[in-house]
Amino acid sequence: RQGRAFRGRMGQFKFRPGDLVLFYGPRDHMPDLMARMGCLTLQERIQFGEASHRHARMAIAIFAAAVALATFNIMPITIALGLAAVAMVVLNILPVREIYDGIDWPVVVLIGALIPVGDAFDATGTTGLIAQGILDSPLPLNPLAVLTLLMAVTMALSAVLNNAATAVIMGPVALTLSQRLGVDPDPMLMGVAVAASCAFVTPIGHQNNALVMGPGGYAFGDYWRLGLPLQVVVLVVAVPAILLFWPF
Repeated sequence: RQGRAFRGRMGQFKFRPGDLVLFYGPRDHMPDLMARMGCLTLQERIQFGEASHRHARMAIAIFAAAVALATFNIMPITIALGLAAVAMVVLNILPVREIYDGIDWPVVVLIGALIPVGDAFDATGTTGLIAQGILDSPLPLNPLAVLTLLMAVTMALSAVLNNAATAVIMGPVALTLSQRLGVDPDPMLMGVAVAASCAFVTPIGHQNNALVMGPGGYAFGDYWRLGLPLQVVVLVVAVPAILLFWPF
C-alpha cells in the first residue's frame, strides 16, 4: 500500500481500493480465492514447479561455491561472484533478458556518483585536518576520552569512505595519539579497526548497505535513523570491551 509492504494474517488488515496483494498457494485454488475476495489479477500467475525448485537449488549451490572460493582465498570475491553470475546465465537459471531488469540501476548510479566524495576527502586533505584537530585539541583529554573520540571520528569517515581506506587513514593517527599520550597503541588500533567496520549511517559506507537499498525499499535517510543509534551502542559496548582485552 503506497509503497509499503505489510506481512501477517490477512484478517488483521482492512483492505482499501488500490491495494496490491501477493497470493501464494496451489494454482487450482487461485481463481476461487480471487473471486471470493473480489480481487483483480494484474499479473500473470507464476507457477513454481519442479524446474523452479531445481533452479533454486542450483543457484544456491553456485553461490555457495563462489563464497567458498573467496573464503579460502582461491580467488577474489569479485571474480568468484562474476563467474557465479556467468554460470547462472549459461545454465539458464537466469534468462539473459532478465539480466538488465535485475540490476538496481539507481544504486549503481548512487555509488558511481558518491565514490568521488571519498576521493575528495583524501585529495583535499580533509581527513588530515580532522586528524590534526584531534591531535591539537586544547582539551585535557585522557586516554579513554581520546579512544572514544578517535572511534567517533573513524565512524564518521567510514560513512563516506571505504572501511579499508578509513582504517588506513586513521591507523597512523591512532599511533601518533598513542605516542603523544605515552600509552600502548593496541587499544587505539583496535578502536580504529572496530569503528571502521561500523558504516551504518549511509548506503555508500559499505557495499552491503547499497545492495539492500533497492530490494529493501530503503531511502537514504533510513540508514542514519537506525545506524546512528547503533553506532552509539557500539561505542558504549566496544570501548569498555577493548580496554578489557587490550588495556593501555
